[in-house]
Amino acid sequence: MSKLELSIAVGDYDRLRPLIDGTVAIDGVTPVFMTLDPEEIFFRAFQHAEFDIAELSLSSFIVRAARGDNPYVGIPVFPSRAFRHSGIYIRTDRSIRAPGDLKGRKVGLAEYQLTANVWIRAFLQDDFGVDPVSIRWVRGGVEEPGRIEKLPITLPPGVSLTEAPPGRSLSELLLAGEIDALIGPRTPSVMIAANPHIGWLFPDPRSAAIDNYRRTGNFPIMHLIGVRKTLAEQHAWLPAAVLKAFDKAKAVAVTKLTDTSASKVMLPFVDQQLQEARNLLGRDFWPYGLSPNRSCLDYFLQQHHKQGLSHRLVAAAELFHPATLDVARI
Repeated sequence: MSKLELSIAVGDYDRLRPLIDGTVAIDGVTPVFMTLDPEEIFFRAFQHAEFDIAELSLSSFIVRAARGDNPYVGIPVFPSRAFRHSGIYIRTDRSIRAPGDLKGRKVGLAEYQLTANVWIRAFLQDDFGVDPVSIRWVRGGVEEPGRIEKLPITLPPGVSLTEAPPGRSLSELLLAGEIDALIGPRTPSVMIAANPHIGWLFPDPRSAAIDNYRRTGNFPIMHLIGVRKTLAEQHAWLPAAVLKAFDKAKAVAVTKLTDTSASKVMLPFVDQQLQEARNLLGRDFWPYGLSPNRSCLDYFLQQHHKQGLSHRLVAAAELFHPATLDVARI
């Protein structure tokens, strides 16, 4: 049997690099890798299904799953996870000192459906009583004007969302004081520039995230891997082969991360930070598979539906190909 030549679009991460550089192979596949920014992958995948295998936004994937028109079937591989308490940027001169102070404010976001924004709205409401309807949302590109929702969505009654003025980015609006805050996964340039009037809502977002994790057990999932549905139907062996390969690649990355003879990432105290992560999250602090992630996924699916992004409550098992829900063990 000749191997399948498949296009694979993913980010350039340590847990995927063994696949990208060929250290780990996908059984039966000759891969053509494209390492792209998430925004480009998601837009091209959900608009035109351009890739055979792709890293996908969890939130947008659920939008399509709820509608029943998803061109991809999920693999329980989660290449991106992140605590998002550092994803709220504020004007420091607007008397915004606590989450409750966001009520009634203008808050920018790139897309209402972004996975990071779902997580942020979830903890704002659950932990601090800030309902999405209490905020005046402004949608636009963080750095470039004109960004739109990658998939059409219908917002719940009472949610106020307006478009950014033509030709203006959210970073510009935040700098000019025309919005009070901005949420999202990508740090805006005005924050990177260390502007004295721009800062985090949480002065110590790491401590805020750890507190949330200790109460909820959620290490937020951002992205999953999708395989083109028609391919999975034609080649029943493919979804399990993809899961197996991505899991092997992650194991290689962890082994390199634990090698203290010479740090593999340009960051001091990696060994201590690795131990701290394991103490908090467990030895396998970045698990793949449905079973160890079910609670986190169930919570996100409930929030996604509650926030009006999915018209029905999707079950976690619906997201993934059946062949990836159990794995062979020796």
